[in-house]
Amino acid sequence: MAKYRVQNPATGEIVETFDSATDEQVEQQLAAADAAYREWRERSVQERAAVVKRVAEIFAERREELARIIATEMGKSIAESLDEVDFATDIIEYYAVYGPGLITDYEIPSTIPGRAVIEHLPVGALLGVMPWNFPYYQVARFAAPNLVLGNTVMLKHADICARSNLVIQEIMEQAGVPVGGYQALFTSHDQIATIIADPRVQGVSLTGSERAGAIIGAQAGAHLKKCVLELGGIDPMVVLDADDAAAVAKAAWDFRTYNGGQVCNSNKRLIVMADVYDEFVAELVRLADGLKPGDQLDLGEGEYVPLSTRAAAETVDAQVRRAVSEGARLLAGGVLSEGPGAHYSPAVLVDVPRDSESYREEIFGPVATVYKVHSDDEALELANDCALGLGGSVFSTDEARAARVASRLEVGMAHINTIAAEAAELPFGGVKRSGFGREMGPIGIGEFANKRLFFTAR
Repeated sequence: MAKYRVQNPATGEIVETFDSATDEQVEQQLAAADAAYREWRERSVQERAAVVKRVAEIFAERREELARIIATEMGKSIAESLDEVDFATDIIEYYAVYGPGLITDYEIPSTIPGRAVIEHLPVGALLGVMPWNFPYYQVARFAAPNLVLGNTVMLKHADICARSNLVIQEIMEQAGVPVGGYQALFTSHDQIATIIADPRVQGVSLTGSERAGAIIGAQAGAHLKKCVLELGGIDPMVVLDADDAAAVAKAAWDFRTYNGGQVCNSNKRLIVMADVYDEFVAELVRLADGLKPGDQLDLGEGEYVPLSTRAAAETVDAQVRRAVSEGARLLAGGVLSEGPGAHYSPAVLVDVPRDSESYREEIFGPVATVYKVHSDDEALELANDCALGLGGSVFSTDEARAARVASRLEVGMAHINTIAAEAAELPFGGVKRSGFGREMGPIGIGEFANKRLFFTAR
């Protein structure tokens, strides 16, 4: 089977295949990225922003085509694919409009006679290694700010997202990004290591698994390259109390099953106070019962999408089976489809023992895992009992009570009465083994900037 391919996860049908890059082609792409950088950095930030603005406009013009591409590639519904195209467009436009202001030079006080200015300058070609779960959004939040800043982008996408990556390159060049300014890579792991080691590449951004992040981070560190790592999470959603526990459960279910549950900052641990636990779990079970596998390109009411690949569905199934063998209870769903398709019915899992291997694992699929607690302190202790620290949320009718718990979450993004606040202007990233660095918002554009001191003596 070709490494780079489009394979419909609902049917297993291989729609399109792509040749992997040769070493000679990788060298040509490195040279092109460096040459484009030396031209692109000389343009004014206003010129670069105007080009990026045109990228956003083309995304909007081609939204339905773009949505169908990723729905076919990785299995999300057309409706959710359109959501993603729109969000990616918003991010690209945000940096086109606000990016120049976010990297304006500014003067700082100095005790030495003279004028001290902090500049924001590009550093060169960057490598992005991006996952399949949000093929456009993940790229937009990395590429858009760096193109405005003046860097160039080499993008190694997931093996199953070759077509969407090529279309992004096509749109970039159509908008006026110089050839070599954004390049879709079809590389091997060894070639990625070669790219990271190359002195023309000045930084690396990866969104992916903890294991992949450790490998890429080590390679970047060995060559003293700046890197940003977003490595997923097992985010807690803490429910302290609720006037309508069923409504909170419905919100939890909708978010947990969004994109087939394949979301880094999904609410993977539902930590619920004992007095609302039964009603909360009953609503989850009601929502899970009776669902049927569907076609992501024409999804009907009461149907669910496939996961990204058959292997992904089998992994989730094995994780749930192991949790049950370790003492957890499966209350609904959890059925792996027969045949080559990648459907796995959304599941409700409770009573996962805290001393089990399953307790420490991230389930990257549509599984609502619920824990019962009896106090705010117990809820907080459970929420923080995790090696990962991406995001987290606390729900309560008493905002001050929720704030006391949320303020002590060991995460990069803490929320009160919403599971995850997501917008182009809001930074995204985590702590602990969820990685480091931030994307989006005013912080994201500075991760790969040379914040140079420019001092003039007086």
